[in-house]
Amino acid sequence: MENITIYMPVLLILLFTLITFLQSGLDKLTDWKGNVGWLKEHFGSTFLGGMVPLLVGTILVLEVLVGILALAGIYSIVVHGELQMAFWTLVLAAITLLMLLFGQRVAKDYPGAFTITGYFMVVIFGLYLIA
Repeated sequence: MENITIYMPVLLILLFTLITFLQSGLDKLTDWKGNVGWLKEHFGSTFLGGMVPLLVGTILVLEVLVGILALAGIYSIVVHGELQMAFWTLVLAAITLLMLLFGQRVAKDYPGAFTITGYFMVVIFGLYLIA
């Protein structure tokens, strides 16, 4: 119980990460056609247009992986008071968000890129708390 109290801010950031990434990954999994179709149109006039299915698959795997790692990080903190899993979860989350940000900037979707910035700030703050 002491680990929960001491690491509450990190646990909440991991829970935020778990919900955000796992939901996004599961949405891509359950509505593959809809997501790929929308993104083909979104990136149609960019150099990424022909790679949309590969890119969506890559992001899908990373999002689900981050969600699973966040769950493992929460467990590791609560049971063992260990932060290493949380650290690597948030590093992978940051890299995934940078990939998404890159795509939004290439597509010139500046409001979408700005939205990702908010998620990125939460993840970076979590890394700051751990480091």
